[in-house]
Parts: sequence; structure tokens; C-alpha cells
Amino acid sequence: MMNIGQSVAILIDGNNIEISLHQLYGDKGLMINFDHLVPRILGNRSLNRLIYFREGKSISSKLAERLHKDYHGSVTPCHKSADIPLTIKATQLAKKVDTIIILSGDSDYVELVVHLKSEGVRVEICSVQKTTASVLLDEADYYHQITMDDCFKINQPNEQHSNKKNNNNKRKR
Repeated sequence: MMNIGQSVAILIDGNNIEISLHQLYGDKGLMINFDHLVPRILGNRSLNRLIYFREGKSISSKLAERLHKDYHGSVTPCHKSADIPLTIKATQLAKKVDTIIILSGDSDYVELVVHLKSEGVRVEICSVQKTTASVLLDEADYYHQITMDDCFKINQPNEQHSNKKNNNNKRKR
């Protein structure tokens, strides 16, 4: 048996992945199931770090706690989009890891992929295929598709409130 000692960083453009899932499946309650996705895309390689970048200040503390507990991961709030903070972190990590997996289908990352590869880093893309730029796939060393099997559904606060209203209206009749 061959022992592969490859170190991997997973960098997630949270807004891009969430929007892609919501657009494709028409369900704003869909979220990535990291317990399923991370082991699948890592395979027999070791995780160096996992960072979830998300625009805005309203980041779930449950998500942050879970990523830290399960993967020693972190959540990084971004002023605007995740593109620049994720790119900076990727270039900082390039000398510390063998592979960087970017969870995003955004063509804004093409130049980053080209740069990382020129530095000798293997670059993999993990995204929802239908919303992924083909130019990004052309530059990547490997592609992992996110499917419904990699997701779970959460109830939106409005859904719960709306369901309670509907139940109360049914009782009044």
C-alpha cells in the first residue's frame, strides 16, 4: 500500500457556494454538509487548514464552532466579497501546503489558480457544476462536484414562523 503524505488547505467562498446551491435547487435552506463533503474531497490526504470566508457580519456562530471543533477550521468575515481575502490567504499558504481546494465556481479565481500552479501548488475546485465558470475548470488540476448528497436542509426562521402562523390559522377555523 502506498502512503500519500499530501497536505491540503480548503478555502471556501461561502457566499458563492450558498448562492449556487440556492439557485440550482431553489431552496434557501440548503447548506453544505461538511461531515460528508470534507472527507470525500480530502480522500487519504491530510487537512492542513479549513477556512470559510463569508461576506457580512451575520455568520452563524454554530457553523464557526462546528468547523473549529471538527476541522480546527475558522470562519473569516469579509467586508465585501470573499475574493480578495481568500486570494491573499491562498498565496500565504502556497508554501505550506501541497494542494489548495477552493470551494467556488467564480471565474474571479482563474488568475489565482494560474498563480498557485506556477508556485508548484496543486489546485482543485469544488463547486456546483451548473454555476461554475468553465474557464476555472479548464485551469484547475482537478474538479470535485457538489451534489445534493453533500447538502442538508435547515428550516429558515421565516419558514418556522410561517408554519406556526398557518397552524394557528387552521386552529381558528
